[in-house]
Amino acid sequence: MSVTVCDVGPRDGLQNQPKTLEPAVRAELVNRLAEAGLRRIEAVSFVNPERVPQMAGAEEVVEGLERRDGVVYAGLALNERGYDRLAAAGLDEVHFAFAATETFNRRNQNASVEESVAAAERIAERARADGIRATVTIGVAFGCPFEGPVDPGHVVDLAERLAPSVDEVVFADTIGVAVPRQVRDLIGRARLPGTTVGAHLHNTRNTGYANALAALEAGATVLDASVGGIGGCPFAPRATGNIGTEDLVYVLHGEGVETGIDLEALISVAEWLEGVLERPLEGYVYRAGTFASLAG
Repeated sequence: MSVTVCDVGPRDGLQNQPKTLEPAVRAELVNRLAEAGLRRIEAVSFVNPERVPQMAGAEEVVEGLERRDGVVYAGLALNERGYDRLAAAGLDEVHFAFAATETFNRRNQNASVEESVAAAERIAERARADGIRATVTIGVAFGCPFEGPVDPGHVVDLAERLAPSVDEVVFADTIGVAVPRQVRDLIGRARLPGTTVGAHLHNTRNTGYANALAALEAGATVLDASVGGIGGCPFAPRATGNIGTEDLVYVLHGEGVETGIDLEALISVAEWLEGVLERPLEGYVYRAGTFASLAG
C-alpha cells in the first residue's frame, strides 16, 4: 500500500506564524522538502498579501525553486486573479479551498458557499484547459467554530457536485474536531469515481494521526501534513497546527505504508526550520528521533 503525502508547511504551515519568512527562505524550505523525498508540496499561496502577509512574494518563491522531476509543485488560488498568477508562474497544480459552512466561508473568503463552488468550477475548467491539475479542499468538513457540527450529507453533496470538474477532492478537518469514526463515515459515503480523495487534518485535539489512518482505511490516497506540525488558520479561533509530516511518515512507515520519503532527511528539515522560526515546533518525531525497527 502506498500514499501520497502532500506537505503544506510552506503555505498552510507558515501562513499563521508570528515570524514572516522571506521568499528565498520559503523557497529553500520547499527545496529541502523535495530533497527529502516529498513528491507533492503546496509551495505558495496567491492571495492578497494585505490579508496574509506571510504569503507575500509568491512569484519570488517560485523563482527560487529547484524543480525536481517527479515532484508536483502546487499553489493555493482562491479566485481567478490568483489562478492567473499561478498559471503565469508555471506551477503544476492549483489548490482551491472553501468552507462547507456559510459563516466560515463568509469570514474566510467573503463569499457564499454557492459562490465558492462556482469559482472552483471556473478555476478547474481553466486548469484543465491549461494542463494544470486541480484539487479542491472542502474546509470545516467535520465541524465549524461558528456553526458547530457539520452535516456529512451536506459535505458529500458538495464533493459529488465538484468531483466531475476536478482531479482531487480533499476533506479538511480545519479546526481538528473529528474522530476516526467520523472520518471513516464521511470518506466512505463519498462516491467520487475517477477522482482522487484526500484528507487534510489538524491535530488540535490530538486525534489527527488516528484520523489519518482512518482516512486510509476508508479509501483516501492523499494525506496533507505540515513539516514540524506547524500551522493553524488565521480565521479559525483556537485551531492549532496540521499533523506533522515527519510524525505522519513515522506512523505510515511503521504500518507498512510506502511514502517514498526519507524520514531522517525530513527530520533534518524540521530541525532546520526550528532554527529559522526561532522556536520549538509542534512536532514530536523531530525531537524524539526515529526508532530502528520502525524507521522504514
